[in-house]
Amino acid sequence: MGRGTIFFMKKLTVLFYLCSGKEKGNYYRISWPTAEKENREAGGEAEEQQQGSVNALFLLASCQMLHSPRFLLILPGFPGLLRCAAMSTITGTFQLQQPLNYREGARIEPVDGDHSEETYEPATGRVIGKFLFSGEKEVDLAVQNAQAAFKIWSQKSGMERSTVLLEAARIIRERREEIATLETINNGKSITEARIDIDTSWQCLQYYAGLAGSLAGQHIQLPGGSFAYTRREPLGVCVGIGAWNYPFQIACWKSAPALACGNAMVFKPSPFTPVSAVMLAEIYHEAGVPKGLFNVVQGGVATGQFLCQHPNVAKVSFTGSVPTGIKIMEMAAKGIKPVTLELGGKSPLIIFSDCVLENAVKGALMANFLTQGEVCCNGTRVFVQSEILNSFTKEVMKQTQNIKIGDPLLEDTRMGALINHSHLEKVLSFVKQAKDQGAVVLCGGEAYVPDDPKLSGGFYMSPCVLGNCNDNMTCVQEEIFGPVMSILPFDTEEEVLERANNTRFGLAGGVFTRDIQRAHRVVAGLQAGMCFINNYNVSPVELPFGGYKMSGFGRENGEAAIEYYSQLKTVCVEMGNVETLF
Repeated sequence: MGRGTIFFMKKLTVLFYLCSGKEKGNYYRISWPTAEKENREAGGEAEEQQQGSVNALFLLASCQMLHSPRFLLILPGFPGLLRCAAMSTITGTFQLQQPLNYREGARIEPVDGDHSEETYEPATGRVIGKFLFSGEKEVDLAVQNAQAAFKIWSQKSGMERSTVLLEAARIIRERREEIATLETINNGKSITEARIDIDTSWQCLQYYAGLAGSLAGQHIQLPGGSFAYTRREPLGVCVGIGAWNYPFQIACWKSAPALACGNAMVFKPSPFTPVSAVMLAEIYHEAGVPKGLFNVVQGGVATGQFLCQHPNVAKVSFTGSVPTGIKIMEMAAKGIKPVTLELGGKSPLIIFSDCVLENAVKGALMANFLTQGEVCCNGTRVFVQSEILNSFTKEVMKQTQNIKIGDPLLEDTRMGALINHSHLEKVLSFVKQAKDQGAVVLCGGEAYVPDDPKLSGGFYMSPCVLGNCNDNMTCVQEEIFGPVMSILPFDTEEEVLERANNTRFGLAGGVFTRDIQRAHRVVAGLQAGMCFINNYNVSPVELPFGGYKMSGFGRENGEAAIEYYSQLKTVCVEMGNVETLF
């Protein structure tokens, strides 16, 4: 086994970083039971017991790492970390331990959890644990608890809320590597991308901490010395329903503006990625939010329905598919609840012949292959002006074939595993259907098996570039949500703009050209909520994000999100006598 460096974190946790050997670059986290922590004050004997536990755990870690680079052990007793119920010395994998719900400032078992679900490590295909779905009673308790916390939080000043959000951002930044590693294990994306996700998460909290203290109304002067003013007030208990492609980031995107405005939130993560939301809840609690201000309920469709239909929920923010978004909108409408819907897309990326070809190729890769193509705003319809079609296609194929696929925890991996087997099969079926309809697979589009036998059960595929496509093909019309790029030739600006807008979606769009006037002209004509000029998939938290048409409405991020997590009250002040018509 290679040499390692040991980092001690918060006195109770050991992070083992392997510095050499074939497993180089992996982190191994070790902690020990609460009982020993509680006995620390008993004297030297307890300290010796602790030291013995550490030594024993390092011995176990050494044995584990001889067999697998995928070792992550976290025993009960350290708050905020994924906990391990069982560890295999053969595989080195871990299993989750209940509970993954969070209420009243602690992890809890759902009171009516009568259905359990397995969650997987996409990179290996192994089950890493089971967790309980929340029923109607648990949802009701979570909402009630959030209501109680809302009464406290909403009375705090903006600066007080800002201080707490800044502290939460600091904790996330401090625990970046830990959260990113767990995100990679549960989601399958590369550790490189996961770190970026965690960075944008703490930046989101930091950004809204900056806005929390500046939320203000407006003064309006009226005739006769009278006046009016507006107050921006919180909504109450908001529901956030997350997606599996950016689990931790989406939880931050929804909760940060909600909490900055003085709201409480009950958050339901995707059942495919249940791990990281409870970590965020613990971080908020550690930062100082009232107990219950950010609760987590695990579950599927039924749990989401209970949340959306709850009479004491003031607003729902959902990220996911169009069909589910429609159902959520219908349920919320019965209670006249505002909703924010961030749904699917089939976005166009338009590349003109006068572009900087190298940048256009990079942009196309960024627009299609981030997070294994599992990104709602991806520019999967790549329109290329005919004059450069061949040169562009050749270079895209070359760079796509050089993308390293494999263990997402390795530093040089650039494409990890898709979320699960059924989704992998669905994406591959789109490729087959495209071929049947006349498209040509220029590269990729097949199930991929990494060389490492430990990854043989993972959900991998090679990134795919399709040529000879037309606008009527299913691969061009429907969201695939996988690493599949469709290249379509065009001749004129007017033609491509009409074709680009010929979709029921309107989430994003992009253009590459040296002609800045044309660039602005084209994006003005695109029916999309997020547009890029000479870049793609760049979305810092300062920028509002959301779509047109069937891609949803409302906005996440930026100052615009404040409007969707608050309500405006107008106060009219009479400074003279009341005039009456009676």
